Amino acid sequence: MSIQALGYVGIEARCPEDWAGYGTGFLGLQLAERSAAQLVFRMDDRRQRLVVLPGARDGARFFGWEVADAAALEALAARLEAAGLPVARGDAALAAQRRVAGLVVTEDPLGNRLELVHGAESTPEPFRPGRCISGFRTGALGMGHAVLTVPRMAAALPFYRDLLGFRVSDYVTNPFHAYFLHVNPRHHSLALIETGQAGLHHLMVELFQLDDVGQGYDLAMLAEGRVATSLGRHTNDLMTSFYARTPGGFMIEYGWGGRQVDPATWQPVEMRSGPSLWGHERQWGSEAMRAEARRLRLQAAADGERAPVQVLPGNHRLMPGECPWWDQARAAE
Repeated sequence: MSIQALGYVGIEARCPEDWAGYGTGFLGLQLAERSAAQLVFRMDDRRQRLVVLPGARDGARFFGWEVADAAALEALAARLEAAGLPVARGDAALAAQRRVAGLVVTEDPLGNRLELVHGAESTPEPFRPGRCISGFRTGALGMGHAVLTVPRMAAALPFYRDLLGFRVSDYVTNPFHAYFLHVNPRHHSLALIETGQAGLHHLMVELFQLDDVGQGYDLAMLAEGRVATSLGRHTNDLMTSFYARTPGGFMIEYGWGGRQVDPATWQPVEMRSGPSLWGHERQWGSEAMRAEARRLRLQAAADGERAPVQVLPGNHRLMPGECPWWDQARAAE
């Protein structure tokens, strides 16, 4: 697999300064650079993860996908050129601006600018969050995931799956049509939702502690209209999260407890019980879609669909067994 992680994302904003307080005071990112040309945010030891640039519209400007090294980058560029796609080598000035050793630039079939990069810069300077949070789960998993809206699934899925080498984790056909794809053990680093139009649906960032998400939810509830999808838990990546509207209109999923997959053995499946185990009341989309999503959640509950939480060392503590029937049930497993 050539692409290893989502390294960074660039956002175009008509009012970039709106992102300064949103990124720090709400998301908890660190504002590492602030100028008329751009806002640069950190979320870990990388010099930049989210870049906001002034522009005539609001939405995604570019996506930075990482490969292992210069050889992997050239091999991927050659594959794209052999498929007849335009590929431009980024010069030293662009590489310095993106804080990478090298990059090539291309587009997906929807017109999204993709920057394929290697050698992203890190810094020994500690990450200083904009508000009190435990931190973001990144590392080899990348900065999180991106979800794109597509006019037709067939227009985008073959490009990412067959040409770039993304692997399908699973998919849903009800209450909407979506594919979830991985490039590392994160359940998905990219998802595609068929909506009839192209755009950025949301970005996801994952926190180390559930309380970070809950406290973020409290902050989001203070701003009228900020919560776009209520607190809930997904069926596929098992993430507990909510979705908040950004100054650019798209959403950011703020989550905890995402599952990992083994890319060598994982087999894709259709998720027939819908996208969420509970919660996630969606304020976007048609009323028919929202009603069907509610029906699926209630059916999942009636069917007793449950899933264990996905925890990391240090963010949980085992409770002693206090109920004999529970101990017996666990022992039977």
